[in-house]
Amino acid sequence: MTAVDEGTFTGLRGQLQEAAATFAEGPDALAEILLGIVDDVDRAVGEPLEIFPVCHHSPASALAMARRLREKQPKVVYLELCEDMAPLLSELRNCRLPVAVQAFASEVEGFPADWSPLSVVAPITEASAEYQAIAYALDTPGVELVLVDRSSDHVFQWDRRDTDPAEPAAPDAPEPEEEAALHGDAVGVEIGDLRPRFAELEEHLLRHGRVRHWSEWWHQYVELPLGDSDHHTYRQVMLLIGSLFRRLAPGDPHRVRVDEDRERYMWTRMREHLTATGTDPADCLYVCGAFHAASRVEEFGVAGAGDFEIGPRTATKWQHGLIPSSHAAIEAQFGLAGGSVSIAATVWAKNLKRTGVKPFRLEGQAGTKKPAKKKTPAPALAPAPAPALAPAPVPDAPAADRLSGFLQRPPVLDRLDEAELLGWSVEIVRAARRNGYLASTADAIAVFETSILLAGMRDRARPTPYDFQDAAVTCIEKDTVPGRRDVRRLVEIMMGGDRIGQVGYDALPPLARDVHDRLVPLGLKLQQRGVQRALLDIAGQPELSRCSDVLWMLRHLMPHGAARPIMGERGLGERPIQESWDLALGTHQRALIELGYEGVSIEQVMEQRLRRRAYGPQATTATVLEAVEDAIRYLRSRRLADELGTHALEVLATERSVDGAPEVLRRVRRLLAYYRTSEPVLPGWIESFVKTGYAHYCTLLPTAFTDEDAGVRQVAAMLGFLFSMESLALSLGCDRAQLELAVGQSHPEEAPKTALLWAAQTHLGTLSREELRARCAALLANPLVVPSYPRYLSGFVQALEPVPALTDFVVEAVSNAFARLPDPVLLPWLPTLISTLRAEGAEFAPLLIKEAGRIFPGRLAALDAWTPPWRAERRPAAASRETGPAAGGVALLAGHPATCDAVAALLGCTDPWAAPGTPAPGTPAPGTPAASASAGAALLTRHPETSLALEALLNRS
Repeated sequence: MTAVDEGTFTGLRGQLQEAAATFAEGPDALAEILLGIVDDVDRAVGEPLEIFPVCHHSPASALAMARRLREKQPKVVYLELCEDMAPLLSELRNCRLPVAVQAFASEVEGFPADWSPLSVVAPITEASAEYQAIAYALDTPGVELVLVDRSSDHVFQWDRRDTDPAEPAAPDAPEPEEEAALHGDAVGVEIGDLRPRFAELEEHLLRHGRVRHWSEWWHQYVELPLGDSDHHTYRQVMLLIGSLFRRLAPGDPHRVRVDEDRERYMWTRMREHLTATGTDPADCLYVCGAFHAASRVEEFGVAGAGDFEIGPRTATKWQHGLIPSSHAAIEAQFGLAGGSVSIAATVWAKNLKRTGVKPFRLEGQAGTKKPAKKKTPAPALAPAPAPALAPAPVPDAPAADRLSGFLQRPPVLDRLDEAELLGWSVEIVRAARRNGYLASTADAIAVFETSILLAGMRDRARPTPYDFQDAAVTCIEKDTVPGRRDVRRLVEIMMGGDRIGQVGYDALPPLARDVHDRLVPLGLKLQQRGVQRALLDIAGQPELSRCSDVLWMLRHLMPHGAARPIMGERGLGERPIQESWDLALGTHQRALIELGYEGVSIEQVMEQRLRRRAYGPQATTATVLEAVEDAIRYLRSRRLADELGTHALEVLATERSVDGAPEVLRRVRRLLAYYRTSEPVLPGWIESFVKTGYAHYCTLLPTAFTDEDAGVRQVAAMLGFLFSMESLALSLGCDRAQLELAVGQSHPEEAPKTALLWAAQTHLGTLSREELRARCAALLANPLVVPSYPRYLSGFVQALEPVPALTDFVVEAVSNAFARLPDPVLLPWLPTLISTLRAEGAEFAPLLIKEAGRIFPGRLAALDAWTPPWRAERRPAAASRETGPAAGGVALLAGHPATCDAVAALLGCTDPWAAPGTPAPGTPAPGTPAASASAGAALLTRHPETSLALEALLNRS
């Protein structure tokens, strides 16, 4: 046990009181703060249960931890980490660091619904004190590791306790890079968050330390001095820093309350464990952040006053796993300077080499060196000596005052390591040339000299990695960045790179392992980062169709880029022949792991997602029908498709809006086409859907025509549903009178909807084409209506959805506008026409262009003699009105008897026409009145409607 003699810090207290009286205007206040800091250090050092203060991702803390664990050999290690994450720590040996321990909840109970999903991550790197403690406890027999911090559920409980759930959890931030986004929007928890919470203090330290950011200050003034210090010096200095930042922190009630409750929580858990196991506090080690080590709560220590009442957890079901992390992700989440974690990893490696300390590493962990096998010695004739006992823990000597000497000692000036700096300079020039910079040997010399110059300007004898980074940017990066990486990023890569962790196969959840197993036939190393191309010849290797099913589901469930099809598609009822995919499952390993929290197979997760989408509070008929399509396309589940289809029917019956009508129409048409080609009979739910939809849209149609919120596109989709599903609906028992009444009761006021109503009346037969032409001609003849004529055309264009037979009429209406309007009216009106058609009828442009190409002549020379078909139709009709109803038809049919022969054959009449000048059998003798016309002419004269109808049919064709 570490003991502190009475009056250990008496000398330091006296010196601080003299300093406060000399330099401060209010010596009492300053003296209170300084003496309070010493009291905090004294209290923590004198605690029977040894407190080991650390800072997150600090090489000095990790080195001191490794050294202390080998000296003390504690039997119990208490660690400041969420207590519900303990079962996952043994899986770290199957991963390559850095990784993050994650707690995830997709369905919440007891929290606001808009907080879902909940996620907590705790990143772990090799150069961290917590990893040394974990590796020691897991690989040392008889040692117990106990996590004592609040659970993941309590993290959000306490956040909700002091915040308004209606407020956003965090301010919007710019979208991070891919490597920096590995943690997503999870809440980060870390061991040893040690940073000034007093902005003026941090600004003062940075300015007088001549550094740019806090990470550089910590590296220069804490990491380097503590790298070679002994255990007691390290411990007292870290307690001093923690107490200083704690006493100078602003009075944020929420944060202070959370910090103190966390300390009460952890000490309560430790006392409970000591009481339950009977462990001697001297055999334990408590690893926590320096901020919490200098706690002043009453529950502090083994003999603290009372226990903290820990509330129960909510009913939220938490899933736990390991996800890959990276240096950039840790820096982005915890506000560290870019490259600081990579530099810390480099310093950690150098410290190990310089001091000779043997770190703790989990046995069998990827990325670590395996211990060399010892050679078996030859048998000796002499008796073997007795086996040596394991070295006993070194007893602790009383801790003297190390703070006074540390604070009075001048900074140690490291001598310049020219070989190291020269190697950095040469390497950065080589990396710059590979990335497109025109760097040379002269730039390497300039970087070398500038690094020394910058270090001297900042009162440092030895350039730090940050000095070197500034020198490289100054000397190499000129005006532009020729490649994807700038010089600052190249230095970070050179110093250790943005190391990205990987979760091993054995540590993956069952779903992720199942995905990897089912994709084995592809022959790819799917755990590697980067994009890999997969070629699937399904026709030649039918077993690859199962891989195709998995890939399409991954494309639907995972982020864009994880599984991207290059060739091939998955449509309703389609069977693939060949496919090509770009796969990046290693890059998106976190997303695959989080899928494993939702189920044990990818099919189960897919079904859960579809149900959640279909039964959600914001679900519409269109979204439910989309879920039906996905159930058929990805799962080929008739059961699920029928269930969701029945639910779509219920949602449709309760909808009072027509906003989703276009999407409903498109999906119902697609589903009907699929079932008609793949099933002997239509499913009952889709028949009921068509029947209900017919009555539903008939009811809403009059209101939609007059409702300003209902667009012309939505009304056109409603009419499209009614007209295209009419035959099926009538066969199922619907009444066409519903549709006729709905159209008759519609009285729109807007121009596009008016044109849409005219098109519907034309389809139903209540408005002829001649009447429709007359109405359009009246619009063009009215100068007051001409400016709004493009809106009428927009309605006619939208009418092509329900009434595609009007395509030629739309071309006619546009042509008449160009032919009749004068240039002073047409030219200002033309931009409005183009913008209206582009905004409201772009998808119908190919149909109109095809129809115009069929109607108009193909050559310019033929344009002068060309007569529009709609004008040619009127001339025979006018001639027939002048010469009699049958004259034109009789002459036409008499000149082309083959047409009548064909019609007669269809009617069962096989008598041939009489040759000219030859009387037909049974005809009257010449000279009689009946002989002035043939028998056919007489028949056509008596029944002119037939010839007129046939003439109109021939003209239209």
